[in-house]
Amino acid sequence: NPDGVFLSNGPGDPATMTEVITLVRALMDLKMPLFGICFGHQIIGRALGFDTYKLPFGHRGINQPVKNLKSGKVEITAHNHGFAVAAPVEMNFNTVYGAGYVSHLCLNDGVVEGLELLETPVFSVQYHPEAAAGPHDATYLFDHFVELMEKSSGKASS
Repeated sequence: NPDGVFLSNGPGDPATMTEVITLVRALMDLKMPLFGICFGHQIIGRALGFDTYKLPFGHRGINQPVKNLKSGKVEITAHNHGFAVAAPVEMNFNTVYGAGYVSHLCLNDGVVEGLELLETPVFSVQYHPEAAAGPHDATYLFDHFVELMEKSSGKASS
């Protein structure tokens, strides 16, 4: 009886993970709070109905600039991925799980670096906010996940 599910990084081709995608869709049907990182982001993207594609050159290394489209801030992030999610960046999108939007974009090449649903407690980022020995600009994402789990379970924030 989890309060939420965290989908961690890979490796692998997200298109081949049909059983995991089906499981993630079932969790979204239950409105289970979900947070996906890297491969987990790609799985959430596919569960929402978006395609994924192999990048011509993978994103690797630290100090990669990503813009948080909600706050307008640029976050310095760590990357290690070879696939990306093809989601519309111009406006909110609609899925069977409700509306959502692209929350983060890579400033180097415009790759979708984050997704968030507005009516279901689901969000994800392509980069690695858990990375150590580098910038910690994105640690707020873990607090956001805890808030979604508390809200979903009816527990008050402490």
